[in-house]
Amino acid sequence: MPKIAPYFSKKLIVWYLQNKRDLPWRNTNNPYHIWLSEIMLQQTRVLQGLPYYLKFIEAYPKVEDLASAPEDEVLKLWQGLGYYSRARNLHATAKMVANEMNGTFPNNYKDLLKLKGVGDYTASAIASISFNQPEAVVDGNVYRVLSRFFGISTPINSTAGQKEFKQLAQELIDKEQPGTFNQAIMEFGARYCVPQSSDCENCIFNDSCVAFQQKKVAQLPVKIKSKPVKQRFFNYLVILSENERTVLQQRNGKGIWHKLYEFPLIETSKEIEVSELQKLPQFQDFSEQINIRNISLYNQEAVVHKLSHQHLNTRFWIIETLDETESSVAISEIESYAVPVLIANFVSEFFENY
Repeated sequence: MPKIAPYFSKKLIVWYLQNKRDLPWRNTNNPYHIWLSEIMLQQTRVLQGLPYYLKFIEAYPKVEDLASAPEDEVLKLWQGLGYYSRARNLHATAKMVANEMNGTFPNNYKDLLKLKGVGDYTASAIASISFNQPEAVVDGNVYRVLSRFFGISTPINSTAGQKEFKQLAQELIDKEQPGTFNQAIMEFGARYCVPQSSDCENCIFNDSCVAFQQKKVAQLPVKIKSKPVKQRFFNYLVILSENERTVLQQRNGKGIWHKLYEFPLIETSKEIEVSELQKLPQFQDFSEQINIRNISLYNQEAVVHKLSHQHLNTRFWIIETLDETESSVAISEIESYAVPVLIANFVSEFFENY
């Protein structure tokens, strides 16, 4: 154990108890609530995740309530939070806990890892906060705090780095109050030791932080460059019939937005004009099913929807028809479907005064 461990953990916990935000999941050790909050806060800021947490707790007070809810309902409630595989895993795990474990979450790290969508970080958080077990969490905030304080330049997204930081965090954790320590180091990273413009001059650790003393705060943590962002080009066909109906399709198979609904989609290798759209086999097949009266482009400048490893350059084509298809839905009912936020934003804007 690093000689500085007791100093580091105690000073950190004192800071946390004096400065922590009052968040609902911090007022309980209920594993259902802790699990729900940790799944929601993956890749998500607290301010964005908090309203969703409150909505889910209100809709599903117990894990059994979440387990018995229809999947479409869960996805709809999750809409806008992104990374929808989390919602599907959340629902699957709720069913597993409710139906196979009598509504009781596993009380140790090893068994928590067996739950769908639960990895090292989430299992450590639940084990420490709900069951007072000394299992250290390591997320982006923890990487940043430890890499700067100890001056570690091992890339955090390398196998060696993940192992090194996990071991260090495990050595530093306060064995008497592991849950408080884990929440303290995450809070410190989220609010004080931030990615840019940290207030290092007034930091509680500025007398012992290696990065501050060596003027390397901006260089740490080190991360191996990821692959270039993939550019994709989406063309949505927004069907408008004379009796105010449209067409939605559910996404299936692997890839983004599994089981969410969207307008009929044609993906191309670049931006296209209406004449090019009409020549595409997918469009010609589609046009044989409906009587098209008019085609117009809603947005000349593509809406760029940014995901972690890809950018979706999206244009919406308004297809006015004289009739409707068998699978059409009323425009007034679109909001009842679980859709990607990209679609939700368009619907809100386009149909506001429709």
